[in-house]
Amino acid sequence: MQDPYEVLGVSRDATDDEIKREYRKLAKKYHPDLNPGDTEAEQKFKEATLSYEILSDHEKRSQYDRYGSAAFEGAGAGGYSYQGGFGDIFGDLFSDLFGGASAYSQNTKRPVKGADIQQIVKLTFAEAAFGVSKEVQVRREVECETCNGTGANNESDIHTCDKCNGAGVINEVSQTPFGRMSRTVTCDKCNGTGEIIEDPCKVCNGSGKVYKSERIKVDIPSGVETNNVMRISNKGHAGENGGPNGDLYVIIDVEDHEIFSRDGLDIYYEMPISFPTAALGGEIEIPTLSQTQKFTIPAGTQTGTKFKLKREGITDGRSKRTGDLYFYVKVVTPENLSRDQREALENYAETLGEDVKVQERGFFSKIKDLFE
Repeated sequence: MQDPYEVLGVSRDATDDEIKREYRKLAKKYHPDLNPGDTEAEQKFKEATLSYEILSDHEKRSQYDRYGSAAFEGAGAGGYSYQGGFGDIFGDLFSDLFGGASAYSQNTKRPVKGADIQQIVKLTFAEAAFGVSKEVQVRREVECETCNGTGANNESDIHTCDKCNGAGVINEVSQTPFGRMSRTVTCDKCNGTGEIIEDPCKVCNGSGKVYKSERIKVDIPSGVETNNVMRISNKGHAGENGGPNGDLYVIIDVEDHEIFSRDGLDIYYEMPISFPTAALGGEIEIPTLSQTQKFTIPAGTQTGTKFKLKREGITDGRSKRTGDLYFYVKVVTPENLSRDQREALENYAETLGEDVKVQERGFFSKIKDLFE
């Protein structure tokens, strides 16, 4: 057997309170009911339990201090053997960790909130920008109307489980290398309900619940974005033992727009303008979210120039804050020129003369400096 002092992580002169405190930590960490199916945790719990019973008993602790593990060899034949459950050895120790065996039994009847449901809702760019009401199709578990959630054809068909006496849990005893161990587990006859239904409801097969498809209206405010989440209370699965329904979580997925892009509440797009408009300036029609409006482009505007329209972005329906609209100019180079257009453009180029060549030389000198 392992050194109980090492198992609990205490010194040989540790006080009773120190031993109890360290055992609490290990018991809560490795208790089988908190680690179902974890054999390693169960083993550590048993080792901690064995160590605690030795060190918490002054006589056993004294025997171990004098003779070591030899004092407890031959468990079951005068040596150490753990025979009891939590209540008879630990008393109030487990009452505050797990509520004690009696409290645990009562908790099988406690109201439990139902499971939540997640549903993805796809929106167009406009629906996200302006807000929209959507109907969401969900399939959720609800109380069976035929048996009113009892699971039985008649209430007289419901009887207290004779194996656990209505507790929903039983004490399971097993033989281990450390002796007999007892732990509280869910009753396998009533599955923890504490009740046996002799004649189950034919609609829900005794579960007290049925699945139902339902269309739920969801009012989505303006300004939502992809991965935003909305919670609709009480529209999840039905609860247990009179507990409340779970919630419905609506996850937003916004489609891209052909023209507009967005960053939060601000919107962006690229606005094509003609070469003459860029060079000479002029009035153009630009789109906003709700309409088109006139905007004056200054003379000499270059491709990539950004213009801003305040408060023409998206309005957040919750905070009421409104973003801005930005558009970037893209000067369109004309294609398939007519003879007159080509001649006019050639005449324009001739009028630039040496100015254009100076600009070109200046540009290429910068490139040369870059490579050098």
